[in-house]
Amino acid sequence: MKYPVKTFLYLLPLLFVLSCGDDPVIPPDTEPKPSTIKEGVSWSPEAADADKELTITFKAASTSPLFGYMGDVYLYAGVISEGQWIFQPSSWTDNNTKYKMTKVATNVWNIKLSSSIRHWFGSGTTPVTKLGIIVRSSDGTKKGINNDFFIPVTDGMYKPFQPGAVKTETLPAGVRHGINIVNNSTVTLVLYDKDKSGARKDFAHVIGDFNNWTLTNDEKSQMFRDETAGVWWITLTGLDAKKEYAFQYYVGKTGADPIRLADAYSRKILDPSNDQYIPSSTYPENKTYPSGGIGVVSVFNTRPDTYSWKVSDFRTPAPENLVVYEMLFRDFTATGDINGAMAKLDYLQSLGVNAIELMPVQEFDGNDSWGYNPAFFFAMDKAYGTDRMYKEFIDACHQRGIAVILDVVYNHATGANPFAKMWWDTANNRTAANNPYFNVTAPHPFSVFHDFNHSNQLVRDFVKRNLEFLLEEYNVDGFRFDLSKGFTQKQSSDDGVFRIYDPNRISYLKEYHSVIKAKKPDALVILEHFADDREETELGNAGMMVWRNMNDAYCQTAMGYPIDQNNPNRSDFSRTYYNANPPRPANSLVSYMESHDEERAAFKQVAFAQTPLHSDLTARMNQLATNAAFFFPVPGPKMVWQFGELGYDVSIDENGRTGKKPIKWDYYDVSQRKALHDTYAKLINLRKNHSELFTSTATLNWKVSASDWTGGRFLTLSSFGNSKQIVVVGNFTNTAMNASTTFPKTGTWYNYMNSPETLNVTSSTMNIAIPANSFRIYSTFAP
Repeated sequence: MKYPVKTFLYLLPLLFVLSCGDDPVIPPDTEPKPSTIKEGVSWSPEAADADKELTITFKAASTSPLFGYMGDVYLYAGVISEGQWIFQPSSWTDNNTKYKMTKVATNVWNIKLSSSIRHWFGSGTTPVTKLGIIVRSSDGTKKGINNDFFIPVTDGMYKPFQPGAVKTETLPAGVRHGINIVNNSTVTLVLYDKDKSGARKDFAHVIGDFNNWTLTNDEKSQMFRDETAGVWWITLTGLDAKKEYAFQYYVGKTGADPIRLADAYSRKILDPSNDQYIPSSTYPENKTYPSGGIGVVSVFNTRPDTYSWKVSDFRTPAPENLVVYEMLFRDFTATGDINGAMAKLDYLQSLGVNAIELMPVQEFDGNDSWGYNPAFFFAMDKAYGTDRMYKEFIDACHQRGIAVILDVVYNHATGANPFAKMWWDTANNRTAANNPYFNVTAPHPFSVFHDFNHSNQLVRDFVKRNLEFLLEEYNVDGFRFDLSKGFTQKQSSDDGVFRIYDPNRISYLKEYHSVIKAKKPDALVILEHFADDREETELGNAGMMVWRNMNDAYCQTAMGYPIDQNNPNRSDFSRTYYNANPPRPANSLVSYMESHDEERAAFKQVAFAQTPLHSDLTARMNQLATNAAFFFPVPGPKMVWQFGELGYDVSIDENGRTGKKPIKWDYYDVSQRKALHDTYAKLINLRKNHSELFTSTATLNWKVSASDWTGGRFLTLSSFGNSKQIVVVGNFTNTAMNASTTFPKTGTWYNYMNSPETLNVTSSTMNIAIPANSFRIYSTFAP
């Protein structure tokens, strides 16, 4: 087309200006304007390529915790490989400038991964096919969206491993699920894989130090399948007995992310997220994580360390003589480990306890825990020490006449447990409906994590094998089963239904008990059960003991309160005794004033008692000593929570219920607290040196209801034939009293707590002067 000359003349000045200007022409911004950015996570280019740059943008919706947020925003991102996040920041709150996002508008931030996705993550030869994305506030308390976000990526350079066709072969005879040491150079690994419907994964391989962490479709990596046994297996040869080998299973379904698994039967695991924080003084052995691992890895040695027991013939205390000291390694000493506890064993021996109940020590998630979050049941947690250290601790206890009881958790496991990971519902972040070991949701209202289904023989076989292993390998003397009432498939939404008699639950516990007794006839079995009387009585008749929680009653008396407006008999001690109404089998109740799970009586004194108990340390410790005088002389097993003997007065909720608590060994140097300690020791000594008072043939008569307050509380304990007798008189009030005390016979009685002093009893009833917050014990025998 031709333009008229006039039009050209009009355009000429404009062309001149444009051609002579100093600034270049700036094209329009190609980045999308905030108003056109969709809410949530978006990225550009939409076809993400591992070897190209990628811009990630986040726009906070009005419902997002980051909406209106004025602080810095960071990207927490990782390459998703085999279902795991890798190459992610060092921690959740790693605020390295590399991860800081740029604010481009109100509620909009972006970040550029350059010079390529692969380069930005430093992922090397790892295939990059998916990114995991989380947008967070600088302190990590706010997330842009609740659920993790994923971006698909094309990787034209590196391809994921392609498993070969399944190879079938019969499982060798004599091997079990897990790690089987055949000889010093040979191991057979066996992985169970059959879901509820009988289906299996499409492939299974092993990867580890023995094959240089390389996946192959040959005898070095690919596992055989035995459909009849429902397992994958592989035999590894040519191993060095001097070396530890780390490894994982690599399993999955075609078209889905493969899974890396540690072995559920591992004696040792390595955790890349937590092991680095364990001091070498606590765990001096190797915990170097292999470069080829992803997540928790298993470790084996074909010639594991052997331990020669110094005490090979230890006899477990009889239940009627049992005084248990419940211990949490973490909060017992400054080091929070076995080393620290070992140094205090002489203290516990002098206190007189004859059993230590260790809160859970099987591998739990993290390093800082009560231990009720177990993941690996055949491995002892490295946060407290090495495998050998556990054995040395148990041996040292036995040398001092102290049994060791393990608190074991078979109601549930965390998502890190291999059985949970094997059949996992990623969308709902829980065990899948086809998982043969776990329920999808717990049938009862008190479970945490993922609930084992004890009606499944697989679960019961696993538990029994674990119990046998712990008895054989660690020489322990018994178990306390956490939440044993949870071994049920009956649906309940409250404790009233949960605690109702369940014959199946009873049968499972009897099955476990039989296995324990077959392995160690004098082993102690204690249940945290809290079910109805009929069920607990049946379990008691079968030889098991159950916890009897008396915390509330003894806390009431510690605070000086005989009654409560909602419970007029709240301070009644009578249920401490197994012959209380309704009676239980002799010595079937492990009674306690405090446990790890209950508030400390001394704290309640400070927090809720009236003067003088609120403000006078001497009065408080004397009141706690009076509690002890009506606790230890009661027949039946007894338990003390650590530092109860020193009047530990830090709340259970300090630093969070399960959080670390202050270590208070300095209390031992406080005269009033030392006096309480000495009272505990003398009362425990009474049980030890005069055991005939605590057999099932002894008789107890006591007045310990709320009405037995202003005139005193009383206890009379007589051995069979009345050859030995004691009388306890207690004044829980804040004023001195003359207590009208009944003695079963006249004559000379000894002040058990003050041995030179005697009392000439001339009448069956005598007035005994008892100071405020105090007690007296009189015996027919010299202390």
